[in-house]
Amino acid sequence: MPRVSGQILLGLALAWGISAHAQGNSAPPQETQPSPAPTPEVTVPNPQAPCVQPPPIVSWEDYQGPLQKVVGAFGRRLERKSVHAPHYKPGAILCSLTLGGKFELFAEDTFDPITFLSVGFNSGIDQAEDNEPKFGQGAQGYGKRFGYNFAGQASGEFFSVVLYSTIFSEDPRYYRMIHGSAKRRLFHALEHTVVGRHEDGTDEFNFCEWLGTASSVALARAYPTGARPGVAPAAESFGFALAQDAGWNVLREFWPEVAHKFKLPFRGEHEPTGPEPAPAPTF
Repeated sequence: MPRVSGQILLGLALAWGISAHAQGNSAPPQETQPSPAPTPEVTVPNPQAPCVQPPPIVSWEDYQGPLQKVVGAFGRRLERKSVHAPHYKPGAILCSLTLGGKFELFAEDTFDPITFLSVGFNSGIDQAEDNEPKFGQGAQGYGKRFGYNFAGQASGEFFSVVLYSTIFSEDPRYYRMIHGSAKRRLFHALEHTVVGRHEDGTDEFNFCEWLGTASSVALARAYPTGARPGVAPAAESFGFALAQDAGWNVLREFWPEVAHKFKLPFRGEHEPTGPEPAPAPTF
């Protein structure tokens, strides 16, 4: 499954590649405040209960190390669809996305630099394996494959993030577990391909994932490219897309640990966990 492994290994290779250049200076500890700082949170009226807006995602300017723009772009890609309730506010309900927020998420994810790298990588594999033979070879054939794969990526994002999430009142983002054993968190990440999050905070079947992927595959195969016809190739493409999304969810779940190990920025690294213990008395 070259498409799946190629995109997921992009993040892993990036993290391990910069480990040799990781900065030795850790972030200075934050001072204890008499009351929780309201800056990263906004309480919004909600028919169900007051909700909390998650803090802003990181940008490439937040990381001052080697490969600054590449690391920042990859972190932003993971954080854009990742949310988790502040661990210092048990029971906090995160605000769901509005229709405008879903369109914004769709546009930012579609035109993200990592998306273009991923599409370019997959297009190269398709050309090497002579998939979509009607596109031919050479620069022209690669350009056609790139446009075809980019259109498939964009349509999948639109179906999942905007269309079906609105129809089924589903939040298209990934909700991190953060706390728990590695095995439990891994299962939580893989489970997200089946279990989605309703806008009221309850679990439901992940209609966005399944219907969005199915619609994207059906639309892509409706275009004549000379690819193998039939149900089996369509099911193979569907399975690859699900496995790819599951891999991204695993990276989203464990990204805070990766970022902490290599001193990369991520949202929530410095969330307060409570009052600091009083210093030991000196004699």
